[in-house]
Amino acid sequence: MKKNLFIADLHLSENRPDLTALFVDFMQHQAPQAEALYILGDLFDFWIGDDERSDLINLVQDQIRSITQQGIACYFMCGNRDFLLGQKFAETCGLQLLPDYQVIDLYGTKTLICHGDTLCIDDERYQQFRRKVHQKWRQRLFLCLPLKLRLKIAENIRSKSKADKQQKTIEMMDVNPEFTLQIMQKFAVTRLIHGHTHKQNIHQMTPQCERIVLGDWGKTASILVVTEQSIIFNN
Repeated sequence: MKKNLFIADLHLSENRPDLTALFVDFMQHQAPQAEALYILGDLFDFWIGDDERSDLINLVQDQIRSITQQGIACYFMCGNRDFLLGQKFAETCGLQLLPDYQVIDLYGTKTLICHGDTLCIDDERYQQFRRKVHQKWRQRLFLCLPLKLRLKIAENIRSKSKADKQQKTIEMMDVNPEFTLQIMQKFAVTRLIHGHTHKQNIHQMTPQCERIVLGDWGKTASILVVTEQSIIFNN
């Protein structure tokens, strides 16, 4: 059966071998059965540059390469944690990088995919931060720094982000419904698939428009399976 798989928010790190084990199991047993795999951001818990090497990075690249070499298309869209993942990493394993918003044809339905953080416009402090770190000159400057310094900066940002979240409401960290509909109208789609908020669900926004939210990975994996006949979560 033809199917496309969507995942996001795995937050892989050396500190969570359980998540790595879930990813390896998925890549070896489910991904090979798909036409295409879409990773919609935050594959890694943080990313400080394609020049970083580790056992985890090597393993992830090996797993992705194993399916792309079988002719299965694998797409990646940067998240808020791994937005610096670039072409060097992608070329190593046959990954295809996508922009912040991408329209795809899912068995006859035009579907917009994105990580989801750009839809959370009520979190103004985050959006200001996002605009800064996505400036190309800032990214080039950061990537020129020694790896150890980049790692220290990334850890400081993560700690600050965790502290900031405690001051934010649940509504503030979720997508803005009106803005989300505007984005869907802008791209002329009736379906949106995104991650980031970790709230796995399928929302009927209007009689014509649906929003599908991917869940994060924890005790189980959150995998969206789209076929010609159905859309289901496989947890």
